[in-house]
Amino acid sequence: MLIGIDHNTCIGSGQCVLTAPDLFTQDDDGYSRLVPGGTEVATRRQATEAALACPVRAIAVADEPSAN
Repeated sequence: MLIGIDHNTCIGSGQCVLTAPDLFTQDDDGYSRLVPGGTEVATRRQATEAALACPVRAIAVADEPSAN
């Protein structure tokens, strides 16, 4: 799973942190950041719910490209 955060769009509402605290945290300025190693323990559902909870849609969740 790949998770992208558009830091130019993020307003620091913290909804992602409230929804998926194992996956998201906030930096010193209050903006969203991924928890180191969070993608290894969080589920796709948690990531998707956090993305949907973002009021400005600053989070994108995608599948990793398959190796061919």
